[in-house]
Amino acid sequence: MEKVLVLDFGGQYNQLIARRVREHSIYAEIKAYNKITVDEIKEEGYKGIIFTGGPNSVYDPSSPHFDERILDLGIPILGICYGCQLMAYMAKGKVVSAENVSEYGKITLTVGDHPLFEGVDRTSVCWMSHRDYISEAPEGFETIAHTDMCPVAAMADDSRRLYGVQFHPEVTHTQFGSRMLCNFLYRICMLQGDWKMESFVESKVAEYREKLKGKKVLCALSGGVDSSVAAILLHKAVGDNLVCVFVDHGLLRKGEAESVERTFRDQFNINLIKVDAEERFLSKLSGVTEPERKRKIIGEEFIRVFEDEAKKIGKVSYLVQGTIYPDVIESGAGDASTIKSHHNVGGLPSVIDFDEIVEPLRDLFKDEVRQVGLKLDIPEELVFRQPFPGPGLAIRIIGEITKEKLDTLRDADAIFREEIKNAGFEHSTNQYFAVLTDTLSVGVMGDERTYGRTVVLRAVTTDDFMTAEWSRIPYDVLERASSRITNEVKGITRVTYDITSKPPATVEWE
Repeated sequence: MEKVLVLDFGGQYNQLIARRVREHSIYAEIKAYNKITVDEIKEEGYKGIIFTGGPNSVYDPSSPHFDERILDLGIPILGICYGCQLMAYMAKGKVVSAENVSEYGKITLTVGDHPLFEGVDRTSVCWMSHRDYISEAPEGFETIAHTDMCPVAAMADDSRRLYGVQFHPEVTHTQFGSRMLCNFLYRICMLQGDWKMESFVESKVAEYREKLKGKKVLCALSGGVDSSVAAILLHKAVGDNLVCVFVDHGLLRKGEAESVERTFRDQFNINLIKVDAEERFLSKLSGVTEPERKRKIIGEEFIRVFEDEAKKIGKVSYLVQGTIYPDVIESGAGDASTIKSHHNVGGLPSVIDFDEIVEPLRDLFKDEVRQVGLKLDIPEELVFRQPFPGPGLAIRIIGEITKEKLDTLRDADAIFREEIKNAGFEHSTNQYFAVLTDTLSVGVMGDERTYGRTVVLRAVTTDDFMTAEWSRIPYDVLERASSRITNEVKGITRVTYDITSKPPATVEWE
């Protein structure tokens, strides 16, 4: 399989770059700059390399650098933003800081005649974000694009197959960004495009059919998209040797436990064990208010429940989880900073009673997981359901978790989701839910003073869940949801709507 390496120098768009490459049917994987060597890059057989952006200055000795021998491997390299400056710096060009050439946001780009810009208009909009610039391209490089303020907006050394762009082609704000990446992959790296979901499903089923032959396999089933696809993929590989354990930890949405049980036991005929563990989880979470502690506690308790169930059914060596690529990156894999610990990655205890954790979707982004689900003939209503976090409502309740708060949030959340569906917006917004805050405020009901909690409604639109825009839900829909929540849910006096995008926020509140 053809592979492209995304060498991460701390850029905020590292996942997005990899995702954009995969959109062109090329497999891309992210490695931190200090977690792989030049020799390992050669051994892995990468057909192309992309240097990501980053917040540092290349001339700062403490900034992320790399072995300059990488430039002589003969593998095509595309440097983006910081990656472009680093390439110039390693190749003995000049990178300097100057206030009058800093560019942020949408900038007009002028390109020259070069294969990287085949099919790109001579002038178009690109997305810039830099305070340093290349004042002098290295020997052997030609300048192939510029802006009014940036003399070297793109450069190329065709003889060494080295290319750099000061802007970000991976973001949608860059008008021809997708075309530029396609040109790099197909016209410069000369790739064929063999990354297909059909081949992924076939290879994974074959891999696990051989690897897990005759073995008992336990699947951690939450009922969400990721764990559902992982479960059905493994069921296709090992059949009745798969046992799915669905833990009702008391942190699910209204009616969710019943729906999961009905779908997987009756529709897919999968061997399902439902564990009622609400009291067990609430006991562990009692008095806990810090979000990361909640995640760690829930992650560990999940594993302990699975271990207990595994002992009841005999020796089980393998635990299946629906971990996906953003989970791994956001939980601080490699050199990435930890945004939040996902219950099935950063939340796992260090010692577990399984020989191995099987994560068939670990290398996939969310939309790729959905594609796999469709290839497995999973109904669209399940494949395209909105995501629900593994820790459940525990990270949608600010502060301590109690049964009373959970019931309150369940009711408010159900009303909001119902109003979204009634208005026909369930497919135009990708995730929508309610959050119960720890803020109390004064209200008036029936001419009497009340003092109750504040609910926040959250809805976002995204194609990859790495970035997200807050959804422009019509006021009348929000009004109906607010009116119903304050009238039908006891203890709620105020409803607000979150209009923060990702970044700077995350989709979830905790």
